[in-house]
Amino acid sequence: MSPVLRAVLLVLLLAGCAARGALAPLPPEAEGGTQHTIFVGSTRATDPRTGQLNSGRALEPTFGRYRVWVPPQRESGEIGLPLRGRTPDPQEHFLTAGAAHFRGDGGFRRDLAAALRSEPGEGEVVLYLHGFNSTFAEGLYRTAQLTNDLDIPGIPVLYSWPSLGSPLGYAYDRDSALFARNGLRQLLHEIEAAGAARIIVVAHSMGAQLFMEGLRDLAVADETSTIERIGGIILLSPDIDVDVFRAQARRVGRLPQPFVIFTSQRDRVLQISGQLSRQSVRLGTIEDLAPLADLDVTVLETGALSAGGLGHFSAAYSPALLQILRRITDVDSGFVSDQRAGIDPVQGTVLTVQNATRIILSPVTAIADEISR
Repeated sequence: MSPVLRAVLLVLLLAGCAARGALAPLPPEAEGGTQHTIFVGSTRATDPRTGQLNSGRALEPTFGRYRVWVPPQRESGEIGLPLRGRTPDPQEHFLTAGAAHFRGDGGFRRDLAAALRSEPGEGEVVLYLHGFNSTFAEGLYRTAQLTNDLDIPGIPVLYSWPSLGSPLGYAYDRDSALFARNGLRQLLHEIEAAGAARIIVVAHSMGAQLFMEGLRDLAVADETSTIERIGGIILLSPDIDVDVFRAQARRVGRLPQPFVIFTSQRDRVLQISGQLSRQSVRLGTIEDLAPLADLDVTVLETGALSAGGLGHFSAAYSPALLQILRRITDVDSGFVSDQRAGIDPVQGTVLTVQNATRIILSPVTAIADEISR
C-alpha cells in the first residue's frame, strides 16, 4: 500500500465515521450558559426544505445573525457539538438561541453597524474563516467557542464557505475555496460599510488559502481602503502551497501587521495534504524560513503542544495557545521587536532571516503563563 493511500485511510478511520455537528435549538428552560451574537456571511446554498445552509454553492452571498449558547459545563478549548438525530444537552452542547436572515435590504449592514456602535473600543471586527471538512454548524459553533475563550474585544463575524463537510471532500473543498473568493470580498465590503475601524482575521487551514486569495484580489483591484482596515492576520495551520503563498503575499505588497502563522511539524492533516498535492511542505508545516525571508511574518511553531490526534487545530483546543492567541500582539512585539511584552526568549527558540521570524515555542505553557501576568 502506498504511503499516500495509507495516510488517507488513517484520516478516514479517525474522522470519517464520526457523527457530525448540527444546528440545534436552545430549550427555553436552559440555564447557566453564556450567549454570543455571531454575524455570518456565506456562499453556501440554502436547503429549500429546512431553510438551513448546506454544502452546495451559491453565487450570491447570504447574510445572517445567530445567537449561540455556550454551555456552562466545559473547559476552555472544549466544544460540545449537538449531533444529528440526538437530543442535545444545554449543559454540555453549543446550541442556537436565535437567528435572523437578511435578504439584501441592508439589514445585515445596519445590524452590524449597531453592534459596532454598542461595543466599547474602536469598532473592531474579528473575522473567522473555517477550514476543510466543516459543516455550517461546526463553523458557527467553533466561532462561538473562540469568541468565548479568547475574550477578544470586537464583533465576531464568520465567513462560512461551502465546504462539503466530509473527509473525502478535499478536492471539492479546494474548488469551493476558489469559488468563495467573490463572496469574501463582498463580506469585507459590508463590514467596511458598517463602519468597522479594524478587521482582525483568524483563518484556519483551507480557509487561510481562501483569505489569501481574497486579499490578493483586493490588491489587484487596488481596493486599498479595505486592505488598510485589516489590523492583523492570524493563519492557523494554513493549508497553502508555500510558493503560492509567496506569490499572493508579494502581490499584496505590504502585509497587514501583525501577520502571524501558526505551524506544527506534527500536523498530520497537512502532511497528508502535502502528499496528495506532491508538495511535501505546506505553509502550516514550514520549517525552513528561506522562502519567507523577504516577507514581514512571524511563524509560531506549536508542535510541542500536540499531544495526540491529528494536531491540525491545536490553537482552538489548547488553553496555553488560546492564551497566546488572546495576546497575540504582545507576543509578536515581544519576540520580534524589543521584548516589551516581558517574554523571556529563552523559553522559545527564535530564528530571524531578513524580515521573517520563526519562534519554536518550548515550553509553550510557560510562555502563556508569562504573557498572562
